[in-house]
Amino acid sequence: MNMILFMIILSLALTIILTALNFWLAQMNPDSEKLSPYECGFDPLGSARLPFSIRFFLVAILFLLFDLEIALLLPLPWATQLQHPTTTLIWASTLILLLTLGLIYEWAQGGLEWAE
Repeated sequence: MNMILFMIILSLALTIILTALNFWLAQMNPDSEKLSPYECGFDPLGSARLPFSIRFFLVAILFLLFDLEIALLLPLPWATQLQHPTTTLIWASTLILLLTLGLIYEWAQGGLEWAE
């Protein structure tokens, strides 16, 4: 019981000492640059609420889509050790074909063009 009480008192004392030391060492002298909403070194120009082009979001979504689809092909080297590797090859070829058709469709629709 005495050991537990000693540990609790020691923990509290250490917490109080470290908190006081933290307040003493972390003296706050903020300047105007630290108090500004942007800490990038220059004053903000204009409004931060400018509309983004939907193309940025479209390219980001396409990247995520194709990136996740390619992640499905990562276990392919281990899948060739199964009983029927031809089934694995057929499924992988189908997936690559679908990805290629999707990319061709997006390219033909102009979804990858930056200029309007």
